[in-house]
Amino acid sequence: MSGHETYQPQNAFMKWMERRLPIAGLIYSSFIVYPTPRNLNYWWTFGGILTFMLAVQIVTGIVLAMHYTPHVDFAFNSVELIMRDVNYGWLLRYVHANGAAMFFLAAYIHMFRGMYYGSYKEPREILWILGVILLLLMIATGFMGYVLPWGQMSFWAATVITNLFSAIPGVGEAIVTWLWGGYAVGNPTLQRFYSLHYLLPFVIAGVVVLHIWALHVVGQNNPTGIDPKSERDTVSFTPYATIKDAFMLVCFCIVYAWFVFYMPNYLGHADNYIPANPAVTPMHIVPEWYYLPFYAILRAIPNKLMGVAALGASIAILAFLPWLDTSRVRSANYRPLYKQVFWIFVAVCIGLGWLGAKPAEGGYVIAARILTFYYFFHFLVILPVLGWVERTKPLPNSISESILTPARSGSGTGTVT
Repeated sequence: MSGHETYQPQNAFMKWMERRLPIAGLIYSSFIVYPTPRNLNYWWTFGGILTFMLAVQIVTGIVLAMHYTPHVDFAFNSVELIMRDVNYGWLLRYVHANGAAMFFLAAYIHMFRGMYYGSYKEPREILWILGVILLLLMIATGFMGYVLPWGQMSFWAATVITNLFSAIPGVGEAIVTWLWGGYAVGNPTLQRFYSLHYLLPFVIAGVVVLHIWALHVVGQNNPTGIDPKSERDTVSFTPYATIKDAFMLVCFCIVYAWFVFYMPNYLGHADNYIPANPAVTPMHIVPEWYYLPFYAILRAIPNKLMGVAALGASIAILAFLPWLDTSRVRSANYRPLYKQVFWIFVAVCIGLGWLGAKPAEGGYVIAARILTFYYFFHFLVILPVLGWVERTKPLPNSISESILTPARSGSGTGTVT
């Protein structure tokens, strides 16, 4: 957008620096005067929250790595040493462990917001795909971190999940052997997971930079789903968006702190306070809560190969969402049928999460199969058909009009201009 101020260095050093390495100008244009749709609500603050949580995880992870011993004979005791003998080690570990859960919570809210307001539609397809890649990297990083304490649930989670790769025809056994570093989960496995768990957060940070870059190229979506047409439709990122981001971050951190200081083990599993024992299988192997919907999909299918394929497809299908949704209207605010379908889909995902924590038997399995079927039916059938048959509400002519005039009622064929 034209008319926004450009960065003007105020002293000789900054002028000298700006001519050679214009970092200050880049920050100014990207995070100070960057034009932001004026109607953004608090659902748009979770991108900033995710950036904050990534920084927290990296910083606490680096400090914890200084005291952790990646060896099957010492890993469990080194975690106890961190908790008991390292200054504020208990705080670092609880911040890191609960931070993973909060990280995923913010990521899921961020993605559901994008699905509700159609933030994956043209021209933001690459932005959305980068978000799906970030989700995959988070899943891998979180899983490897869960193995590091080397408790009972850590060991058996590593055994069960890595064994899934053996279902891949031809190369499955070779992949499992490489992941294990041998023919069973052991010390080479732990060292591999430790190395990758330390490395992947920096890969995530790199993809986040690409994600933000792509966002600044195509611009932010907004609750109306229409692009800004004039300077009246936008405001500068600072202070208007940063105030909202800061307020929501404080609220989020209050919830985060509640878990860290009052319920630090609520989201974990008691069996992980028992040292890993390959000779004793836990009664019920349960992953962390943020993996439960995918775990339910995996267990819902009796064939191992098909179950693994469904698990992979449940994540991969998200990358094709920009093309599966055929509607030209972005925001669910103007799509009455899609709004209902969206909330049904959210309920299905929550239901799968609940079923993932239950034993794989009886009615739980039947319910998981029904919800798994609906999960894929939503993407492959409902969204394409809905885009063809749904009668949408008329869109406002501009973002400023949607704010300054009462919401229009009625129905018609809405288009994005």
